[in-house]
Amino acid sequence: MLMVKMQGKPKLNEKQGIHRLVLEWSWDFIEDTRKKEDQEWVLDSLHPSKRLEQLVIENYGGAKFPTWIADSSFKNMLSLKLSDCKNCKSLPSIARLLLLKDLLIGGLDEVHKIGAELFGPNQSSAFTSLETLCFESMPNWEVWDPCEGDEQASKFPSLRELSIRNCPQLLGRLPTLLRSLHKLEIIECKRLVVSISSFSSLCELKNFGCEELVDEGTSSAEEVTSLKSASLTNISKFGISAEKALLRFANSEYFNISGWKELESLSQNGLSLVGHRFFTIWNCPQLVSLETEEGILQPDKISGVEFLFISYCEMLNRLPKVLHAFPFITRIKLEKCPGLVCFVESNFPPALKELEIWSCENLQYLFDEKENNKSTSSSRCLLENLEIVDCPSLIFLSSRADICNQLQHLKIHICSKLSSLFLNAKLPVLLKQLDIWGCPMLECIVQDFHETTDLESIRIGGDGNIKSLPRGLDKLSHLQEIRINGCPSFVSFEESGLPTTNLKVLSIQYCENFRALPKCINNFTSLGKLKVVYCSDDISFPEEGFPTNLTSLEISNAPQIYTSLVEWGFNRLSSLQQLNISGEGCSHVVSFPEEGIGRMLPSSLTSISIRSFENLEYMCSKGFQHLTSLQQLSINNCPKLTSLPDKDMLLSLERLFISYCSSLEEGREWSKIAHIPKLDLNLVSTG
Repeated sequence: MLMVKMQGKPKLNEKQGIHRLVLEWSWDFIEDTRKKEDQEWVLDSLHPSKRLEQLVIENYGGAKFPTWIADSSFKNMLSLKLSDCKNCKSLPSIARLLLLKDLLIGGLDEVHKIGAELFGPNQSSAFTSLETLCFESMPNWEVWDPCEGDEQASKFPSLRELSIRNCPQLLGRLPTLLRSLHKLEIIECKRLVVSISSFSSLCELKNFGCEELVDEGTSSAEEVTSLKSASLTNISKFGISAEKALLRFANSEYFNISGWKELESLSQNGLSLVGHRFFTIWNCPQLVSLETEEGILQPDKISGVEFLFISYCEMLNRLPKVLHAFPFITRIKLEKCPGLVCFVESNFPPALKELEIWSCENLQYLFDEKENNKSTSSSRCLLENLEIVDCPSLIFLSSRADICNQLQHLKIHICSKLSSLFLNAKLPVLLKQLDIWGCPMLECIVQDFHETTDLESIRIGGDGNIKSLPRGLDKLSHLQEIRINGCPSFVSFEESGLPTTNLKVLSIQYCENFRALPKCINNFTSLGKLKVVYCSDDISFPEEGFPTNLTSLEISNAPQIYTSLVEWGFNRLSSLQQLNISGEGCSHVVSFPEEGIGRMLPSSLTSISIRSFENLEYMCSKGFQHLTSLQQLSINNCPKLTSLPDKDMLLSLERLFISYCSSLEEGREWSKIAHIPKLDLNLVSTG
């Protein structure tokens, strides 16, 4: 600032090529009140060229803006942003900028009223070109006087978007006649009354926290059909009559209601599912049903809703009885609705493809299968994806698998009472993905897989009591993935074995009683990833060996497999890229890889991770001599390790991670690893 004073006023007005100018002060100037005058002088001196199109002023600490900001000679000014000017108490007469299209005013803490000064004297019309107006973070702003009077029709004639955010003290109402307004956004303005009666072109309404929402107009249905998206959140008072609400909101494609603490039903406020494509209800704790009168949803008046999302509605005890007749709904998600005991009382909606139910603690089953519903046909059900998570009262899905005969993806997680999927012990015939986790009462998935020949993925885990997978695994020619995690009762696969053609991933983790890998595993020609982690420590290496096409191998707590694999020969895994071995129980191992003919590591390796070899003393350089593609090496918890491979064996290495190898001296081995770009060394003892 002193430099500016010594050199005189900068001549920005002579620089005709500047079209966008950003003037930003550091925060320490704002805090120092003694510099207000200095900042005012500087900003007044930075008068830009009349050709300026965009102006941004941020963190300015003066108490007033210079008059040049609102100079009508800025005939090209299109965009103006005044942000975090904490000491300014009023605004310049911005309406003089006749071509201004975008205006943002925010963070002006000292502004209490916006009125005539914004428009200036003798302004018969104002903001004739303005299309976007945004006020935000004005903590003390209380009054907005648009100076409408007899000239109200001439104010903001082109305004398309109005946004007011985080202005908690703003009282009163918005300007009334904004006939071009397409988008209105009100966020956290708790004392503001929002009237939408005069916004005849409004397409998008987002109201998050206001004193009251009203509609005082007399518009006919034809005049309010423009509203396509409405989000009404945390409104203290809904002051629109049921009749007007039905006219105003009935045709909006996207409709969201959230934070209505007193809402018991939609129809009490004239709201309905009718007419909306995407309908969301969130955090309405008193909502009991979507309609008070079922007659509103008679089949001849069924809505065109395609997506329904209901969340945190604690009192909701049922969905509409005629939900099964909704012709277009394709996705439903229910979350935190403890009052629901079942999903529907008859069939799924005919076009429904995705159903997600999360954390509905009293949900027992999907269908209320009373005697009069037993014969209900399910031939039209198109459900493809079913996901149920954290529903501890769920007992079973249905008495019939054919109720979801098009189902392709089934995910059931954390359902502690689930004892069976389908009471007829069959899976949907077109099922492709089966994902079961955290269902301790489930002992058997189904009896066999004979009719589920399209299955591609099986994932089971989370403290279940499943002892084995169903019969017929070997017939699943499309199966690509089997992952079993955390099933202490799981012992082995069926004698018939697994399919050998397309299986790509086999992962068994934390199954402490699992003792035998599937037969003929060496014939799994597509198997790329094999993981055996913390299963029974006496699990044995298959007599036929591993499939040589493996690209990723991880072994933990399997000393017999490791010992046999060394003798069989790591180098036979000619496609292996990732090798991860944990050496629990391998107390005899003092080197890695172990020295001897045929015990070289495969040259295809790009990543090696070894850990928990309690007596490992050195890394054998000969075993690394052909690893020209090795990029990452990780060594963890090998307390007796003293020596790394020679430098010439690690030339391709990009990352080296070593932790808890207390006998390894960094200084002595430094010359071997100094060339590696990324090193992460933590050699402290675990004790």
